Amino acid sequence: MALPAISPYPMPAADSLPANKVDWTVDPARAVLLVHDLQNYFLGAFEAGASPVTELLANVATLKESCDRLGVPVVYSAQPGGQSAAERGLQQDFWGPGLPDDEDAEAIAPAVAPTGADTVLTKWKYSAFVRTDLAERMAAQGRDQLIIVGVYAHIGVLMSAADAWMRDIQPFLVADAVADFSAEDHAMALRWAAAKCAVVTTTDRLFEGA
Repeated sequence: MALPAISPYPMPAADSLPANKVDWTVDPARAVLLVHDLQNYFLGAFEAGASPVTELLANVATLKESCDRLGVPVVYSAQPGGQSAAERGLQQDFWGPGLPDDEDAEAIAPAVAPTGADTVLTKWKYSAFVRTDLAERMAAQGRDQLIIVGVYAHIGVLMSAADAWMRDIQPFLVADAVADFSAEDHAMALRWAAAKCAVVTTTDRLFEGA
């Protein structure tokens, strides 16, 4: 039930992305960037210094810089270590105890760590909306678009995108700023999102014209 050891795979190229069903575009005045679970524990499943994690961290850092420049709020989700069985709930059955009670494991990767006015939410379930105030924060700021980056694409990233859609929040899944257990899982997440709930785009294209 532990995380798998993830073999390197190439980050998807722009010309390999699925066709989007909708033509939404990001408006910096309406958007929030969600940096999803980029904690050392989850990144430790990847081979350090290899694709896709190298591109993942570089592209998330680029997007964070763009958001800071454009006035887009940045929100991080981070799971707590040392959860009890009651706190884990059904996640215990699928993934075991989760993060250990260890500061380094819980920490967000230094290359993309929070700064300044960034918000860090304690995350408990696949979706970053469940048992957090993410939706309320967005509503209070009049924001109804969510840019999602991080890991893992076919689990929490995808569930957060679907949950956003069910709340009438437009999700934007950045294909080269997420990563997954395998190229196949990564591609599946992109296909499902593009067809069912989100715009799938790239780091270079996200803020075109902004």
